Amino acid sequence: MSDHIVTLNDDNFDSTLAAENRLVLVDFWAPWCGPCRAISTMIDEVADEHHQTVMVAKFNVDDNITVPAKYQVRSIPFLAFFANSKLVFSHIGSTSKSQLVNFIQRELAQIKS
Repeated sequence: MSDHIVTLNDDNFDSTLAAENRLVLVDFWAPWCGPCRAISTMIDEVADEHHQTVMVAKFNVDDNITVPAKYQVRSIPFLAFFANSKLVFSHIGSTSKSQLVNFIQRELAQIKS
């Protein structure tokens, strides 16, 4: 896992997001999820390449249930984008790296406007 990925859980989720000024991408995942494992390398690459503008975090839904319930995470992978601690966009299922980068660029543009 990339050094630029933060591990979130029910206990630190709200405080970590509240302290963050960058766009936050949270990858809701589970170890048994094939599509989650398939995009894991891409999530690492995005974290390394965009760490100055985006905080990338992983959230294991098997070990924590409160936050996934709050955001109605019913299918994984669930990629959630937060700005100022608020959910601004989400994507369910696998995605390509180029599409993920497009999501990031779009959300960064929204924050700036």
